[in-house]
Amino acid sequence: MSLKKFILNLLGNIEEYLAEALLACFVVLLFVQILLRQFFQYSLPWGEELATYMFVWFAYLGATVAAKMSAHNRVTFQFNFTPPIVRKVCMALADLLWVCFNLYFVYLSYTFVFKKMNLFWKSQTLGLPMKYFYMILPIAFTLMSIRILWNNYLTLVKGVNLMDPETEEIEKLKHSATAQQ
Repeated sequence: MSLKKFILNLLGNIEEYLAEALLACFVVLLFVQILLRQFFQYSLPWGEELATYMFVWFAYLGATVAAKMSAHNRVTFQFNFTPPIVRKVCMALADLLWVCFNLYFVYLSYTFVFKKMNLFWKSQTLGLPMKYFYMILPIAFTLMSIRILWNNYLTLVKGVNLMDPETEEIEKLKHSATAQQ
């Protein structure tokens, strides 16, 4: 694999890798906390707080991964009774509204984190500025908007039929069931 492909792959999946690392780290941290409490009657004073912040970052990065995979929950039953073009247009308009909301939230969270947040607000046990923990808000909503716009580009311009992982799995099961008959 060339360096260019490696870097593009890394950038294309950065939120997945970060979410996986955060999940592993906070699960291990909580496991260590449990072991320390049960066997040594001690716990890391900062462990619970750090695990909580890691979980929050994990949740927001998970939302960006879901947007990338087109796996966010949607109500699409009503489109079963419309022509495919109507479905595409309505989904694109809904995604446009979603992106507008995300970008407004990016603006609000950026303003809060970088302009209005008191620099002296620190986490209780870690002593780190809270700005670092709240930074996930503008980051996640920006990444989510980019992923939504990219998926719409693939769908509307390139003609790619994006399916969420559950729908793909159901289709595979249907095809394997028909092949067995």
